[in-house]
Amino acid sequence: MTFITVPTPPTEQQAALSKLTKKLCLRSSWIARHLAYRGPRTASTVPTLSSSAWASAACCHGTSLSLPGSTGYSNSATAPAQPQGRNLRAQTSWVPIHVRVLASLTVMLAIFVVMTVLVKVDTSSWTHSFFAVTIICMAILSGTSIIFSSSVFGMTGSFPMRNSQALISGGAMGGTVSAVASLLDLAASSDVTDSALAFFLTADVFLALCVGLYLLLPRLEYARYYMRPVWPAVFSGDEQMPQDSANPPLVVPGSSDSPTPPLRPILKKTAGLGFCIIYLLFITSLIFPAISTNIESLNKGSGSPWTTKFFVPLTTFLLYNFADLCGRQITAWIQVPGPKSKVLPGLVLLRTGLVPLFIFCNYQPRVHLQTVVFQSDVYPVLFTSLLGLSNGYLSTLALIYGPKIVPRELAEATGVVMTFYLCLGLVLGSACSTLLVHLI
Repeated sequence: MTFITVPTPPTEQQAALSKLTKKLCLRSSWIARHLAYRGPRTASTVPTLSSSAWASAACCHGTSLSLPGSTGYSNSATAPAQPQGRNLRAQTSWVPIHVRVLASLTVMLAIFVVMTVLVKVDTSSWTHSFFAVTIICMAILSGTSIIFSSSVFGMTGSFPMRNSQALISGGAMGGTVSAVASLLDLAASSDVTDSALAFFLTADVFLALCVGLYLLLPRLEYARYYMRPVWPAVFSGDEQMPQDSANPPLVVPGSSDSPTPPLRPILKKTAGLGFCIIYLLFITSLIFPAISTNIESLNKGSGSPWTTKFFVPLTTFLLYNFADLCGRQITAWIQVPGPKSKVLPGLVLLRTGLVPLFIFCNYQPRVHLQTVVFQSDVYPVLFTSLLGLSNGYLSTLALIYGPKIVPRELAEATGVVMTFYLCLGLVLGSACSTLLVHLI
């Protein structure tokens, strides 16, 4: 680490500062690389656009695909969650953050362009090859979306909590927009191919717009202010850094290459919040969409489109995403309980009671449990609203608390770790939902 010294008469304060700096450098040598300025790093709602476009494109085929950052969780969450553990250290040290963001956006845009072209290509003569191409594209897309979403959330960790909250709320807005697009498609579209083309073209436009906007973000003085490198701090795991203060961060005089950040103290410090995130997403993905999408209207025999064609898209996807958006937005004004409160994990554990509530609605088909306790369509609407509202509020609190309970220079790495918790909860819930469905 190279320091630029100013030729001024030495004082006792300067001598003490020099001694402290040497001690910190010995104990935190890895921070230099992590703090070195590497180009434009700002808070943005970029994941919202790409997640919304992809979810919309998936909905036109009657599926429920989602990218990290969106609110429509499904069994496809297993795929993007797998690369997260392997990428965790790489994301926090080896590759500059602006390279990760721009590279992942470029790769996603390229894949969506390929899939847009394939919409109008007759694949009936090479179905197996087309399936292989689709699987490869999905695998690459899942990995890049994980890198992108965790990188963007990681860099918002250096900003005030309102920026992280806005980013998470933007993801919920993407899910809501995709649900509305699905309803409009069901009501107005007659050609599935044209609908798919429109959705994928929308994704292409939004992703290209994301790249352009991200390149313009470094011009914002607000972003440059909060992303200035700061002095390293000794991380004892007990103190909490006030990151939302108005005082500007101290600039690091120099930088050098160094190993990865210490993930063990980060994991120890965020263990409680990590449990909350994992269990929250476990319960959510256990119910939505595996169980909630198979709940039918008790008035299905009436033949009304509201109880047949539009029942699941309206009462499950749109209602859940809107409730999730409301829950996330509430955290902009109310942030209770706090990160160290025992009430937060208590509320998270209470959500376990939502599982039997959904099971005893009119879930079909039923093999082992024949009893339907809730004999009204009002109940699944109420339960879905509660599921989305609690998921949005509690998960947002846990996510925005994480980077704020560690020193500022660890905020980016902590943001990536919080995304890992989220993906782990999704993959566990998605895996267990398959077993639960066979038990009903």
